[in-house]
Amino acid sequence: MVEGRDNTFGEFIAKLRGRKGWYQRDLAAEVGRTEDWVSGVERDVIPVRKVEMLALLARVLGATLEDLLKHPQPAASVSSSPRRKVSSARLTASPAAEEDDDEVRRRELLAAAAATVFAPVVRAQPAGASPAPLAPLEDLLLYGTASIPGQREPTAATVQTSIMTARQEFRAARYDALAQTLPGWIVAAQSVGSPDESARAVAALYNIAVRLCIKIGDNGLVAITSDRALTAARAGGDGLIIAEAQRMVSSAWRRQGHLSRATDIAVRAAHDLQRDSSVPEAARLTAQGDLFATAAYTAAKLGDRSYAHALIREAADSARAAGQVDGIQGVTLHHLSVHYELGDAGQAIELARTINPAALPTAERQARFFTDVARAFDQWGKPEQAFRALLAAEQAAPQEVRRGSVREVATDLLRHDRRLPGIRDFATRAGIQLG
Repeated sequence: MVEGRDNTFGEFIAKLRGRKGWYQRDLAAEVGRTEDWVSGVERDVIPVRKVEMLALLARVLGATLEDLLKHPQPAASVSSSPRRKVSSARLTASPAAEEDDDEVRRRELLAAAAATVFAPVVRAQPAGASPAPLAPLEDLLLYGTASIPGQREPTAATVQTSIMTARQEFRAARYDALAQTLPGWIVAAQSVGSPDESARAVAALYNIAVRLCIKIGDNGLVAITSDRALTAARAGGDGLIIAEAQRMVSSAWRRQGHLSRATDIAVRAAHDLQRDSSVPEAARLTAQGDLFATAAYTAAKLGDRSYAHALIREAADSARAAGQVDGIQGVTLHHLSVHYELGDAGQAIELARTINPAALPTAERQARFFTDVARAFDQWGKPEQAFRALLAAEQAAPQEVRRGSVREVATDLLRHDRRLPGIRDFATRAGIQLG
């Protein structure tokens, strides 16, 4: 039996939190938001509209989604178009203005909640019984076993070639092929050269392995491979490889929900690298730009608007000072993601219009651009444009469509399937099992 049904939504959240003996900062950490956000929710000045966030609040507070929906929420203080959809899981410039609070929206929310709880239309699970692409990497990490590609005796030259090939495979978004060969290349690197040389090669390959695990969506392997990368990098002593490994560790912490810690790791690594006189200036500035951009994205996910913008400016300054086109492009794409994470879909699209995707040098980067554009259009409530962007991402890199971010957008777009011919076929290709 639910107590206090006359409570407002915010009062009910505060009561549930109090029963657990939590402070507002504790609840904020559980749901990946700021303490100010929790305070705003409990004071009924920030509404929570997204089913995903409502479900998360219910789970961590020991309630049900139905319990939460029985308590009234505040109306949005700033009017917006009925089709505009701004993520309630992120702070916006006007925290209360997350989505419309009219009766139509409420009926849609209740219908979506019922579908989620009782009879979900889709389940984001891989279709079919295809083998796990990361199984060879798991075998290496758990049992130390892997076959060296070609079964040749490795040399320093073949190890360096494998590192270059691994990078090329990743940039071309050939993730399945990379998952098969990468473990063997790591084993080969462990057996060649001096201890320092071997450690640097192993670290470089593990850094690629982390990025591969992120693409395929295995958070457990992200954590393990990032730890292996940093351990090897420190043994090798190369400042740039260490910085990249620290960036991968930051990504691992972020994916586990430790957003503040993840931000601090990347920022500290950038400052440490700045003091490393052994690294050439252009390379150092490029790596710093990557680290600050990663930190900015994480701060945006945390909802820290001012810090996210300050960090992305620092990233842009570093990239421009380095003068490397690749670094500048990478920071710009992170800036696009920052806008999205802060709920600024319109600004994300405006920035996207300034980017020429044909000028992006790799399939992975092109697909990442179109995926972020799709997420922004979806957030903005423009399903047709979002679907076109997903199709463009698939055209650039077919294996990218199995990423979690793509599947999230596709799942959301399925409710528009009568207006989006082909969305169900796309969802199937993305690995979404239709019910």
